[in-house]
Amino acid sequence: MLRAASVPAALVGMIALAGVALDRVYAGTLLTGVVAGAAVGAALVGVAARRLPSWLVAPLSVAAMLGYTALALRLAARRAELTGGLGQIAVDAAGNGVARLLTAMIPVEPTPDTVLVPLVAAWLAGLAGVEVAVRAGRVLLGCLPPALLYVGAVYVVGPNAEPASWPTLAFAGLAAVALVASAPGAVGESTSRLAPQARAAARAARVATTAVGLAVVAALVAVLAPVVAGQVDDRPVDPRRYVEPPRVESLDENPLIRISGWALRPEQKLFDLTADRGGADGGGEVRLRLGVLSDYDGVTWRVGATYRNAGRVLPAVEPAPGSRVDTVRQEVTVAGLSGRLLPAVATPRAVDGARVAYDPASGTLIRPEGLTPGLRYTVVSARERPDVNLLATADVPAGPEVARVLRVADGAPEPMRRLATQLAEENGAPYARATAIEQFLAEHYRAVPDAPSGHAYPNLGFFLFGPRDAGGQRGTSEQFAAAFAVLGRLTGLPTRVVVGFSATGSGPVRAADAFAWPEVLFDGLGWVAFDPLPRPDDEPRPVEEDFRPAPEDPPPSEAPEPAVTPPGTPPAVAGPPRRDPAGVSTVALVGAGAGGLLLVVAAALLTLAGLRRRLTRRRLDRGDPADRVAGAWREVTDAVRLAGRPVGDDLAATEVAAHAHRVLADARAGARAGRQASTRDLSPDADGPGVAELAALVNQVAFAPGGVTGTQADRAAEIARAHAAALRAVQPRWRRWCWPVRPGPLRWRP
Repeated sequence: MLRAASVPAALVGMIALAGVALDRVYAGTLLTGVVAGAAVGAALVGVAARRLPSWLVAPLSVAAMLGYTALALRLAARRAELTGGLGQIAVDAAGNGVARLLTAMIPVEPTPDTVLVPLVAAWLAGLAGVEVAVRAGRVLLGCLPPALLYVGAVYVVGPNAEPASWPTLAFAGLAAVALVASAPGAVGESTSRLAPQARAAARAARVATTAVGLAVVAALVAVLAPVVAGQVDDRPVDPRRYVEPPRVESLDENPLIRISGWALRPEQKLFDLTADRGGADGGGEVRLRLGVLSDYDGVTWRVGATYRNAGRVLPAVEPAPGSRVDTVRQEVTVAGLSGRLLPAVATPRAVDGARVAYDPASGTLIRPEGLTPGLRYTVVSARERPDVNLLATADVPAGPEVARVLRVADGAPEPMRRLATQLAEENGAPYARATAIEQFLAEHYRAVPDAPSGHAYPNLGFFLFGPRDAGGQRGTSEQFAAAFAVLGRLTGLPTRVVVGFSATGSGPVRAADAFAWPEVLFDGLGWVAFDPLPRPDDEPRPVEEDFRPAPEDPPPSEAPEPAVTPPGTPPAVAGPPRRDPAGVSTVALVGAGAGGLLLVVAAALLTLAGLRRRLTRRRLDRGDPADRVAGAWREVTDAVRLAGRPVGDDLAATEVAAHAHRVLADARAGARAGRQASTRDLSPDADGPGVAELAALVNQVAFAPGGVTGTQADRAAEIARAHAAALRAVQPRWRRWCWPVRPGPLRWRP
C-alpha cells in the first residue's frame, strides 16, 4: 500500500514544484496553492477511478477540473477584488489568459486570467501522469507530463527571477522516489515464481541491462555536460519578447498636442482628485503625470513607452541616494478626460480599482480599455525629491543607455544651434546649463493660452525668433517645454518632456491645470523637473538684447569693371540685331530653341501623367476583385513612397497600414507647422480607419483570394484614392505639383 501511494504522491509533489518554479514571478503564494490543489485533485480522481474503464476516466477528471477551476477563479477574483459574475470572469480569463500571462508586469498578480492556464496545465499533467504511471505501470513515462510542465514553468519565468535550484533538485529527487518505489514490487513479482536457474539467468540479464544503461548514461553525461555547463552563465530567453504588449493610440502617443486645446477650454473638468500625503508636506503643489515623451524626430514628441499588464502591486525602483521619498495616496474619479493614459503622481507603487498596464522606464500608467466617465481608481505613489544641494556639482550620464534622450533630430535650425552654443559657452556645469536655458526662456518669452499648437522645428524656430508683432516669442507650455528639451539636447543634456497636471490638493482638476514641463537626467539624482514658464507679472525682455542671430553676409559683387574708352573714340551706336549668314537673327534662334524645349518637356509631362493615370485605372478598375484589392494596395504603398517614406520589405500588411497612417499624420503635422494645407485637408479624420480596412482586405486576398467580392474591391479602390489624395494634399507645394508626373510608380517593382 505504501509503495502504491508513493508514485501518485511523488507525481503530486513534482507538479506542485512546477507551481513553485512559476510562482517566482508572481506576487504572493496563491499560485502555488492553486497548482498544488490541481495536482492533488487530478491524482485523487485518477487513483479513485483506476478500476473503471479508461475511456470513462477523462470525462470524470475534466468534470472535476471544471468544478475546481470555478472555485479557484472565484478565490482569485476575490483576492484581486474584481467585480462581475463568475461566468464573465471565466470567459475573459479563457480568452485572454495566455496573452495576459506573457504580457503581465512582474510581479504578476494572481488574478483569474493569470492563474487559469497554470491551473489547467497542472490538472492535465496530473491526469496524464497518474493514468500512465498507476494504471499502465509505466512510471518513467508517467513522469514525463510533470517534467514537461516544470520545463514550461521555468521557460515562462525566463531571466526574470533567480535560478530555481532547490525546486529542480527536489523535482529530481521525487522522480527518483517514484522510480524506486515502483521497482521492488515489480522485481519480486517477476522472479518469485521462477526456477532457481531461470531466476539466476533473469538476475544476470538484469545486471547486464543495468550495466548497459549506466554506460549509456555515462556517455550522455560526458557528451552533454560541457554543453550544459556552457549554458549556465547564459541569459535565458524571455518569451515575453515574442508577445506584443498593449500599445497607446495616436491621441496618447503625443499628449503634448492636447495642451493648446485644454488651454482654450480652461473650465473643462477632467477629473476629481483626493490626495493624501500622509502628513508630509501638508500643502503645496501636487504634480500628476499623464505621459512622458522621450522621442523627438524634429516634428513630433512621442511617448515611445512599452506598457505591460500589471497587477495592483507595481515593481519597486530604488530611490536615488540621499533623496527624500514621500508616500502620496491619490483617488481619481474620471470626468472629461479621454484616452488611455492614467494621471498619477510619480512613481506609482500600487493601483487599485482599475486594470492597468505599466511602463517602468517612464513610471506612467494606461488603461487598455480606455477611460470612461465615472471610472474611479486609487494610486499609491512614492514621490522622490532629490537633494538640491547636489545639483550644482552633478554630472549627466552618457553612452548607449541614454542615447535615446540625447538624440538631436536632423534639421535643427541654425539660429537654435547658435543660441544653444551661446548658453553652453557661458555655463559649463550641466546644472548651470539647464538653469541658463530655463531663465532665458522665462525672461524673454510670453505664455499665452491662445497660441497655436505645434512643436516641430519650424514651430520652435518661430516661437524663439519670430517677430513679436507677427505672433512670435509667445506660446503655451507646449512650446516652452519642447524648446527647453531641444536646446538642452543641443548642449549635451539628456532631456524629455512630461505632460501632466498641477493640483494644490483635493478637488476638481480642470483643463487649466494641464501643462507640460521638461526634465533633465542627472547622475545619481534621477530626473529633475525644470520650469521655464515666465512669472505671470513679468514683462519679457526682447530676445535681441541677449541674442541676435548672425546676419547672412551678402555675396560679393561680381559686376564687371566699366571699360575705359580711349580719348577721341566716337561712341558706339547700337545697330540692328546680328544675323547669321542665312539671315536668321540670334534672338529668333534662341526663342525657337526655348520654345521647342518647352514643347518637348510639356509632351513628356503629359505622357507621364497619362501613363500614371492609365496605371491607376488598370490597378483599381480592371481584373477580378482580388487583383483590384492588390492594385489598391500598390497605390497606397506607391503614395507613401512618393511622400519620401518608403515601406520596408519585411513589414506585414497591418504594419504597413500603421506606417502609412503615421506618414500621413506626420505630413499633416508638418503642413500645420508650415501652413501648407487648407483646413479641410488637415482634418484629423480625413484618412479615418481606411488603410487598416484595406490591410484586412489584403490579408483576406492572401489567405482566401476567392472570398473577396466586387463591393469590397470598390471599397479598396475608394480607400486607395482617398489616402493618396489626402497624402498629396499635405505635401510641400513643389511635391504636390510633381506628384502626378513622377515616373517612379511606372518602374517600381511589386
